[in-house]
Amino acid sequence: MDCPNCGGPMVAYTVPDSLAEFVDDATVASCTRCLTLRPADAGGAPDFSHVSDEFPEGDAGAAMALALGMLDSLALNRANIEGLVRAAEAEGVDPLLLIDRLQAQGNVRLHFDVSRRRHQLEQLL
Repeated sequence: MDCPNCGGPMVAYTVPDSLAEFVDDATVASCTRCLTLRPADAGGAPDFSHVSDEFPEGDAGAAMALALGMLDSLALNRANIEGLVRAAEAEGVDPLLLIDRLQAQGNVRLHFDVSRRRHQLEQLL
């Protein structure tokens, strides 16, 4: 499946039970290039190794992928983003540091205005 936003490859995964309250779909797909989030028909364990070596694994990675996928519409997804970021932090992830590192990499082109959203995310934390 290719990303409708940038044409990059997408990774489909089942949303971990601990994060299900923050999303409408049980399976989703995240673009490995721009981290756009879409519903998916099927998925397995979250595997974000195709995104970046910096990207966390497991539930923490899923929490960050979901949160980053929702950042293009912060006003509509604020409560869910807050919950997802807190879940990632509970797993030892520094969300702002991750955003900075992803932005610095040439292979990841986030689908939102990073400087603007980063500032807004700082206000949430």
